[in-house]
Amino acid sequence: MGMRVVVAMSGGVDSAVTAALLQEQGYEVVGVTLKVWNLSTQTPVASSHQSCCTPETYDDARLMAAHLGFPHYLLNVEREFDEHVITPFCREYAAGRTPLPCATCNTEVKFGSLLRRALAWEAAFVATGHYARTALDPATGQVLLKRGIDRGKDQSYFLYGLTQSQLRRIRFPLGTMRKSEVRALAARLGIRVAHKPESQELCFLPNGDYRGLLRERAPEAMRPGPIRDQSGDMLGTHAGVPLFTIGQRRGLKIGGRGPYYVVAVDPERNEVVVGREADLFADTLVAHRVNFVAGEELTEARSVFATIRYRHPLEEATIAPLADGQVLARFARPVRAITPGQAVVFYDREDPDLVLGGGTIREVRRRAQPDSLA
Repeated sequence: MGMRVVVAMSGGVDSAVTAALLQEQGYEVVGVTLKVWNLSTQTPVASSHQSCCTPETYDDARLMAAHLGFPHYLLNVEREFDEHVITPFCREYAAGRTPLPCATCNTEVKFGSLLRRALAWEAAFVATGHYARTALDPATGQVLLKRGIDRGKDQSYFLYGLTQSQLRRIRFPLGTMRKSEVRALAARLGIRVAHKPESQELCFLPNGDYRGLLRERAPEAMRPGPIRDQSGDMLGTHAGVPLFTIGQRRGLKIGGRGPYYVVAVDPERNEVVVGREADLFADTLVAHRVNFVAGEELTEARSVFATIRYRHPLEEATIAPLADGQVLARFARPVRAITPGQAVVFYDREDPDLVLGGGTIREVRRRAQPDSLA
């Protein structure tokens, strides 16, 4: 029997093929499905295979493991998930920011809590169905993180927070495959979820109702307040600042000569500020909670490619260190709807597949400051 590997199984085709590929490579596969959320507290959803973490997905994962011939376990990580994902998710929205829970889950739960348990079970690695790649740098001995070759599925944006100790214990078998190839292989292997639709919602909100969660977990933030334009004129009212995000157009329900877009959310004043589409563009941001994957320290300005959201095109940018480990990023051209709470991820200028690192967007500056990158 080969080395043991724990495969995180969501009940979808990607994790099933991940397990099958590792079996073919001689690994001893153990399937684990994470129970992150008590669905009995949520509005029931139809069994449409559009969400993970439902009883149906647990059954799918169990049946796939049985079909492929390896053990499968359901692991309750509700406590860790609440602490590291749900509580910060609600706190960030209440503070007027738009969080990125999938990145936090990867760092703290899948490759944090699950990885620690896997090592205690004498597993060599944890594997997932992420479309990303790792490679060993022969010059430094560091593990590199790279984009998946399927650009439409690449998930490296959500993995920027991984450390070297985590990357050395991770496998991403699908990083060199395209989604069409994964489905075709699943069909050949007789995997029942070969054509199962993609999950479209956050795993802990299968009905997509994050507003209901906020009303339960952060009721103090759900207070009516004014919607103003940038001159301070009141155009309407809102039901709570957490219900709005930068760039939002729908649901404003205001008069005036639109269209209007949300350009700022101010929880201290309990205000939503709207403007024109041109007002959404900015060329400078400040990121905190920054992680550089190879562990290097940013000591001087560096030219990179950067992206501010999943599937957003890579943009030319220059990054420079600020105090307290923060990073200032200035784009070569203004970028639309840079959103505090989301991630900015940096890629190498010479090798755009190579993930350098990233951080959480803390501040947006709509006018570049010439001395910031001196």
